[in-house]
Amino acid sequence: MANAAELIAQRLYQAGVRKAFGIPGGEVLTLVKALDEQGIEFVMSKHENAGGFMAEGVYHATGSPAVLVATVGPGVANAINFIANAEQDRVPVIYLTGRVDAKEAVTYTHQVFDHAALLRPITKASLEVTDGAVEEIIDKAVAIAMDEPPGPVHVDLPITVAVTQQLERSVQNRATVSKGVASGSQFELAKQWLSKANSPLVIAGVEVLYQQAENDVAEFCSTHEIPLITSYKAKGVLSEDHEMSLGGAGLSPKANKLLIPLVTKADVIILAGYDPIEMRSDWRNIWPENSKVIELTARPNIHYMHQADVSFVCDIGNSLKQLASAVQADKQYWNDAANEYTREALNLAFQPEADWGPARLISTAREILPVDTVASVDTGAHRILLSQMWTCFKPRTLIQSTGLCTMGCALPLAVGYKMMKPEVPVVAFTGDAGLEMVLGDLATCRDSRQPVIIIVFVDTSLALIEFKQREMGYKNVGVDSVGDTDFVKVAEGFNLEASWVNDAESFTVALKSALTSSKSTLLACRIGMKSYDGKI
Repeated sequence: MANAAELIAQRLYQAGVRKAFGIPGGEVLTLVKALDEQGIEFVMSKHENAGGFMAEGVYHATGSPAVLVATVGPGVANAINFIANAEQDRVPVIYLTGRVDAKEAVTYTHQVFDHAALLRPITKASLEVTDGAVEEIIDKAVAIAMDEPPGPVHVDLPITVAVTQQLERSVQNRATVSKGVASGSQFELAKQWLSKANSPLVIAGVEVLYQQAENDVAEFCSTHEIPLITSYKAKGVLSEDHEMSLGGAGLSPKANKLLIPLVTKADVIILAGYDPIEMRSDWRNIWPENSKVIELTARPNIHYMHQADVSFVCDIGNSLKQLASAVQADKQYWNDAANEYTREALNLAFQPEADWGPARLISTAREILPVDTVASVDTGAHRILLSQMWTCFKPRTLIQSTGLCTMGCALPLAVGYKMMKPEVPVVAFTGDAGLEMVLGDLATCRDSRQPVIIIVFVDTSLALIEFKQREMGYKNVGVDSVGDTDFVKVAEGFNLEASWVNDAESFTVALKSALTSSKSTLLACRIGMKSYDGKI
């Protein structure tokens, strides 16, 4: 016999979960105890939202569902940003919340509201643990979270049910269901289009990652010398030093001006797991009528950001292999060298400054940090620039919020990832305003005892929004910091290594030192206001 909380912990452990994050409260103490006894480490964050992003970092490192725990009321509400982000960024999350028993809630109202009503619009499902069906419910939650598209599932655990003994029934975990390979007359038509193509192009997105089709995409593009554009999430699907890689796209108008004209020249466009939730409106219906668009996707098109001539909800990797059979052997594509021109133009467009600035910072960091470094970055002008300049040699090595574009996620993402992969160098690129949102979790970073490098772009401004204000002819309102935060003193207060950086030379010295430090290191890099003008 085991109580409900213990059964939940057992089933999560069987699903590969080894860490859970959150802030404990009276309503979840039984659950926290059960997780700990099962071998799932419970990590206390300083805010539930940051705890969620740490859990996401673990997911990127392991592939197992992220687990976030919150107590009743304010604990539940604090994580809303993260849960919405997980829904839009396709992150499988089990969000375990404690709740007051239904009979208590009839007359007891302190901190009580309808958790499910709040969470249902931004989760794949909201389930309540029921006495007598605990294993079924938690298995269902894991299956729904991991099914395509992955996303968050809320599980509400009443206090009394958590401690109630259950009859264990050894419910079997749900088997993985694989989508079939694209086929039929329309797929044969798609093959004919590709066999006659002169300038084919592939655009790949996040669905490639959760279908684990990245090697298939890389082989298709490299073997047949077909150019590849990726969303930011899919950066590194094909190593970005490969001549067929055109890097990531999504938010940079400067990059779009170079990439979209190339897309309009393609006669066949293959959309491989491409989810346009990451893209600006510039990418809405960009292909001309005379191009043929073949879509290999994890789910039906309900966004209408683009349309395709033929669309297949399928196993993306194996379908791409079948499509490759139509490629003519030794055929040379893009005879007008448009692909090479675009690749070179992108390189020239995102050159580092001669002396110091955000581009020089990114370029220098990429030169110094090992090729297997995993980077995280939060939202702002710095993210757009870094997503264009940061070379990814493997997939899943630049993690960020791309669908929701939320601030303050870089530090907790890095902390969670590093906990699971201590042997991998991990760096968090954060804006000064983003870091100020999560300063408390520098303590979690310290307590993890896993050294993370934190690079702060200090321009004392919401640079992207300040730029947009000027672009719209508006006066500067509400985007500048009143006073400079001393990030070095703050970091030192958390017992981290820290230093100010004002130029490329001092940045190089400090970053090399951070790589060998046993402590996490914060480098506060002054880059000056309006540093992104003309760069993104």
